[in-house]
Amino acid sequence: MALLSIFDGQLTAKQFQKYLFLFTREQTIKSFDFIPYRYGCFSFQANQDIATLTKYGYCGIVETDNGKFYKLLNDDNYIDTIKLEDRKSLLEIKEQFGKLSQSDLIRYTYRQYPYYAIKSTIAKELLNKKELNTIEQQKPHYAHKQLFTIGYEGISLETYINKLIINDVNVLCDVRKNAYSQKYGFSKQTLELACKGADIEYIHIPSLGIVSAKRQDLQTQADYDYLFQEYRETTLIENKDSLLTIRNLLDEGKRVALTCFEKDPKQCHRTCVANALMQLPATDYKLQCL
Repeated sequence: MALLSIFDGQLTAKQFQKYLFLFTREQTIKSFDFIPYRYGCFSFQANQDIATLTKYGYCGIVETDNGKFYKLLNDDNYIDTIKLEDRKSLLEIKEQFGKLSQSDLIRYTYRQYPYYAIKSTIAKELLNKKELNTIEQQKPHYAHKQLFTIGYEGISLETYINKLIINDVNVLCDVRKNAYSQKYGFSKQTLELACKGADIEYIHIPSLGIVSAKRQDLQTQADYDYLFQEYRETTLIENKDSLLTIRNLLDEGKRVALTCFEKDPKQCHRTCVANALMQLPATDYKLQCL
C-alpha cells in the first residue's frame, strides 16, 4: 500500500512488481521473494496480497488496453505506517527510477539482475545481443538425468520454485494424496501455475500419497518409521504402475523432483518413493534432497 501511495496511488502491475523487487533488494530481511517469470522478477505472494486488498476495498485492479493497473481507493498516509528505513528506501527508489518508462524500468532490472530475466518472454525486445548472452549464461543446464526430493515446509513458494529452477528440474511430481495446502502457493492450481511459468511440468500422483487420517498423532521418529514401513509394504507395492510412471520420466532423461510438505526427508513418504525408485533395476540416476 505504501508503494502505491508513494507513486501517487497508481502503478501498472509490471511497475508494481519491479519497484517492489528493487525495494526488497535494499532490505536485510526481505518482505517478499521473487522468481524469474514471464516479464522478469515476480512475486506470487505480492500478487495474492493485492488481490486480497482489492477484495476488502483498499485498492482496485483496472484492466485497460495498456495493461493491468493497481489503484489505491483511499489515501490513508500508508507511507507513514512503515518503518523509517523502509520509507527512506521507497523515496530513494522513486527518486532514482520514478521517471523511467515501464520498458526502461524492466530493462534496468534485466541488466542488473539477469537471473530474474531467464524466463522472460520479452527480453529480446528490450536487450542487445551481449545482454541476452549474459542472461543465457544465468540459465542452469545439466545434461544428466537426476531424481530430487523437496518439501515446502517453512519456505515461500518463490524460494521453492527457485530451488527447482537452479537445479534445472523439468518435472515436479506431487505425491500428496490431496494437493491442497493452507500455506499459500502449494495447493494444486497455484503450484501448477507457478511451475508452468518456470517451464516445469507439474504432475499430481495421488495414488502414491498417504491419507491424512494415518498422519495424525505422529509424535516421534518411531511413529513415522512405523507408518512408512506400512506404506512400503502396501501403497508402494499396490501402485507400482505409478512408480514406473516416474521411472519412465527419468528414462526419458528428465530431471524429476518428488514433493510433499515436510522439510525433514526422514519424516516424509516422498523419501520412500525416492528410495523405491533408486532400488529399481538398471538405475542410472542419482538422488539428491533439496
